[in-house]
Amino acid sequence: MILISACLAGLKVRYNGTDSLDEKIQQLVNENEAVTVCPELMGGFSTPREPAEIVGGDGEDVLNGKAFVLEKSGRDVTELYVKGAYATLQKAIEVGASTVILKEFSPSCGSAVIYNGDFSGTKLVGVGVTTALLRRNNITVLSEENYTDFLKKQ
Repeated sequence: MILISACLAGLKVRYNGTDSLDEKIQQLVNENEAVTVCPELMGGFSTPREPAEIVGGDGEDVLNGKAFVLEKSGRDVTELYVKGAYATLQKAIEVGASTVILKEFSPSCGSAVIYNGDFSGTKLVGVGVTTALLRRNNITVLSEENYTDFLKKQ
């Protein structure tokens, strides 16, 4: 079983109430080969919600207590992002997922690139909070940008 970001399966759960539909990913869910998750909703957020970015590092730094997740207004929402990461890890364990496909650039789900924390649209190399926690637990994290080669091997 694979876990997949709900927004990639067409669910309107992104911060602004939209999705990031990838039809191949949606097909995996429709064929019961994948289960959707949204770490941010699992952490206690609703949709829509204020945009948030990691300030002072990436998801690894957040888990190490060296960086924070802040909403654009400045509210610290680190605790909710960490809570969502742990809930996603628990779901991965429950369904036996060794691979997860998450939405790139997200402060939760980014697996290679995230926004830099100043809300300017600038990106940097780094991972989201959920990706960092999953990888610490030996779960492979891919994004919508690089999952196709993995699926060909299945």
